[in-house]
Amino acid sequence: MKNRKIVIPQNYLTRIPARADSVGWEAGEDGLVTLSVANTGWANRLAQAFFNRPKVSYIHLDRFGSFIWPLLDGKMDIIALGKLVEEHFGEESHPLYERLARYFQIMDSYHFIRWCGEEKASR
Repeated sequence: MKNRKIVIPQNYLTRIPARADSVGWEAGEDGLVTLSVANTGWANRLAQAFFNRPKVSYIHLDRFGSFIWPLLDGKMDIIALGKLVEEHFGEESHPLYERLARYFQIMDSYHFIRWCGEEKASR
């Protein structure tokens, strides 16, 4: 697989993420964050009844994700979060904004985060 440079639009980095209200979380003694997500809806109820699926899923974040998660208060954009990550992890965080963009794309795809200020822009 070839290494391709990921192009991130500048306006993506100015987006402001916040934790979704539907996602619970707690930080362990080691500082790692575990998200808890209730599996709701009719398909999940069927899976729980017939296939022993859990009512709550637990997602364990790595140390980078665990550092970022508590900071998602809806006040800082991705650029500001990136500066804090770089300050904390240094060179280990590079390629910084490519990693952050991918992190937020994944979190958004699972609806673990919401984007602040975009409700007004879509009207």
